[in-house]
Amino acid sequence: MVYQILNSEWKFRGRAFDVRQDEVQLPNGTKTTLDIVVHAGAVTVLPVDSKGQIWFVRQYRHPAGMEILELPAGTLEDGEEPDACANREIQEEIGMAAGSLIKIGEFFMTPGYSTEFMHVYLAQDLVPSTLPADADEFLTVIKQPVQHVLDTARSGKILDSKSLAALILAQPYLKTIKS
Repeated sequence: MVYQILNSEWKFRGRAFDVRQDEVQLPNGTKTTLDIVVHAGAVTVLPVDSKGQIWFVRQYRHPAGMEILELPAGTLEDGEEPDACANREIQEEIGMAAGSLIKIGEFFMTPGYSTEFMHVYLAQDLVPSTLPADADEFLTVIKQPVQHVLDTARSGKILDSKSLAALILAQPYLKTIKS
């Protein structure tokens, strides 16, 4: 199928993302307007320590209007490689560095309207190492055994989609971890 962009116009430029409006000709010849959230891409990290505990952060998410339990994650900086971003994010958010970092998957967050592409990593062999936290993040670090995390996810108590997707992608690795 061929979708032809007839015109593009930037509508908003922000700190976290930009918005572009595209006039598109669809395969059947019809024209439509699409609003596209343009995002730099991001990482989600599933940190597992030597005791078989998965490290999460709990933080207030203003659009959701509540605190949400989620895996450490963050946006790629300009020119930053995803693995470097993953290492940076766990140092900023949970005060740990990974001795072993394995890419376990990737996916589009919401391809219907956004370009955000998520890279997912499993971090193991954790060692203390901190970087300054982002000034606008107020996080509580929470460690939970693998089985408890999986039960919590199945019960619907983990509401963050990137964390749920990361847990699914990590299933083959988590089966070998004893907690």
